[in-house]
Amino acid sequence: MFSRRTRILLIGAVITVGLLGVILIEAPEPTRTVDELMDEPSSYLDREIAVRGEIVDGSIDENQSVFYLHGTTHTLLIDYLDASVSNGLGDNRTVYAQGVLYYLEGEYVFEAQIIKTSCPSKYEEES
Repeated sequence: MFSRRTRILLIGAVITVGLLGVILIEAPEPTRTVDELMDEPSSYLDREIAVRGEIVDGSIDENQSVFYLHGTTHTLLIDYLDASVSNGLGDNRTVYAQGVLYYLEGEYVFEAQIIKTSCPSKYEEES
């Protein structure tokens, strides 16, 4: 019916189209900064997203499992009770958080499922 060469080319084309489809359909959403998220928070409500920012000094409450992230102009409450947290959660640390944004009791709350912290700089002063 088809020659060997034609069959191989057809199989290659099908595999290529399939891989391109997977890449385009499953492309992850970009990570947003706290300011990008809080400029239009209603468009991100109840959706899984990723956000990055810096932890506000003294805002980590280990009893309630919450802390605040800040950008240039906005802050966001992060609830990490059920989150997988990497080592090094501390003040002024840059954080990547993946989870869902909710509006609870008049405040936007980001319920994190994954939290990754930046590595401390080797140039930071030791305490």
